[in-house]
Amino acid sequence: MKKGIAFKGLAFMVMAAMLALLLAGCGGNETSGNGDKTEKVSITIWHNWTGQDAKAVAMRKIIEDFRTENPAIEVIDEGLPTDGLRTRLRTVAAADEMPDLFVMWPDAMTKEFVKGNLLQPIDEELNANSEWKNNFIPNALDGYTVDGKIYSVPMNLAPSSFIYYNDALFKEHNVKVPETWAEMETAVQTFKDKGIIPIVLGNKTNWVAQSTIFSTLADRITGTDWFLKAVEQDGAKFTDPEFIEALTKLQELGEKGAFQDGFNSIDETQMMQLYFQGKAAMVINGGWALANLVNNAPPEVLDQTHITILPAIEGGKGDPETTAGVVGTGLGVSKKLTGSKKEAAMKLFYEMAGPEGQQATLNSSTLVSYKLDLDKEKAHPLFVELYELMQHVKITPVYDSKLGSATVEVVNNGLQELLTGGKAEDIASKIQNAQATAVGN
Repeated sequence: MKKGIAFKGLAFMVMAAMLALLLAGCGGNETSGNGDKTEKVSITIWHNWTGQDAKAVAMRKIIEDFRTENPAIEVIDEGLPTDGLRTRLRTVAAADEMPDLFVMWPDAMTKEFVKGNLLQPIDEELNANSEWKNNFIPNALDGYTVDGKIYSVPMNLAPSSFIYYNDALFKEHNVKVPETWAEMETAVQTFKDKGIIPIVLGNKTNWVAQSTIFSTLADRITGTDWFLKAVEQDGAKFTDPEFIEALTKLQELGEKGAFQDGFNSIDETQMMQLYFQGKAAMVINGGWALANLVNNAPPEVLDQTHITILPAIEGGKGDPETTAGVVGTGLGVSKKLTGSKKEAAMKLFYEMAGPEGQQATLNSSTLVSYKLDLDKEKAHPLFVELYELMQHVKITPVYDSKLGSATVEVVNNGLQELLTGGKAEDIASKIQNAQATAVGN
């Protein structure tokens, strides 16, 4: 009798032990193949890959694949349109509540976030993988380098100003694709007379005119050196004659009827839709617009679309074989990340911005700041055209990459005012005062 009781007691203990192990396996920790428990970590990432263009789709796929391959890492991603992301980042920055990873811009934004003690450098990760670090194009990391420390890497190359034009409309109305400013004015007048929008513009969110048109137009007149001096308020001011001339040149383009009525009441997406509908001869937009064109433009428009840059302006100090832009957005890493959360975040960072992420970006008809050869047999012909154009066109600074956020807002609002009849000298004065305040002059 006692022996039977002992056997039953032993069986109960074994069952209890097995149940405990089973319950442990159903808990919040993952168990690796060698029996070690791996604590599940959660990371957040904010981005602007919200559309159906090839770049956005490719980036979202990387995140989904990462989730599948790393079940112990929970990735909470939130997508916002570009304007909304910029605004929200600055809002949470003021409260020191940054997400773990977030899309950010080089130069001005990076410097502001570093100054606010919101970012941590990634030098350790880059130096541990020198092949990755050394394959970026020359100067690609400059916009993310502050006081000798690197805070991100570019995930694309973002020239911000190209003329996408409908060649069929140019040929139908015997208009020359402009190579000089006089030819641009002739093209504007001809298309306006024919009832065709010469250059469709969507400036509701006010950055579009600055980024896609004015930054390049102004550089044609002032030259890059003047702009960089004006940014530092060292030997140049935004009230100088050459800058007022640049403002006046943009205003004259508007007065000649280059843009459709209501251009300040539609956004970039609606702007592209008007071009897709064949209602405009030209749209001036960044390199990022190509993926949208390739994915969403109807064949009768896409097949007739070609790409060029703003024409030279007679007497200007700038190099006409340039276009405004930046090396591209990167991922910021929150200063607060440590331990296993940081390891998980940097693993996702590398998936998105490392060699495979760069290749996925190039494959999505998006330029990169990384040394990769384009497979021209597989790429869309329009992207091949852009890629080859960029082999000889150099990048000059886009205004919102070098100026602080307060001055950029004054510039953007000022250009809206300029295109609706504002006085160039008054707008120049507002910009000068804003930048002088920003640098402490």
